[in-house]
Amino acid sequence: MASLNAQVGPKPLQLLHEFVPAAFAIARLVNPTNSKNAEQTTKDVQRAAASRGLKLYVIGAATENDLHEAFAKLLALKAAGLVIANETFFANRSEQLAALSVHYAVPAAHQSREFAVAGGLLSYGGDTRESHGQAGVYTGRVLKGEKPADLPIQQITKVEFAAKALGLTIPSGMLARADEVIE
Repeated sequence: MASLNAQVGPKPLQLLHEFVPAAFAIARLVNPTNSKNAEQTTKDVQRAAASRGLKLYVIGAATENDLHEAFAKLLALKAAGLVIANETFFANRSEQLAALSVHYAVPAAHQSREFAVAGGLLSYGGDTRESHGQAGVYTGRVLKGEKPADLPIQQITKVEFAAKALGLTIPSGMLARADEVIE
């Protein structure tokens, strides 16, 4: 099972910039304890930021206390938005991250739909429910005797885009692309 999350990594930055077109600086939140993921995905986002003429600040957080410090640092850097890395540590803290983005009034984007549902500005990423469901189907097929090598690789093609207004006007072009708008 393959997801689109690696391929859509820079897309949340693009969407965030559409919400905040006057932004000149955006921050990227990474988990420094997962340095390989942080480095690779940040390179892609840095290229996307440079192509839009944006300054990209990279901020690390590996504990819940680090998250509060990271949001405070955003204000000091005068970053107009935050793109949160696709990372298990962050995915498991969608509600906390969404609450911090509202508290600090920082528009934020993440690849997890749960982030937008919890109150974050937007999410854009592969449908994890679909990929987990398909993984379950494959597990059942293997348990019934099929050889894993005989099963084709599948890539989840549905991409979710959810937005929460947070007092910002949702551009009409974004409304047309949204799978869901959370009020």
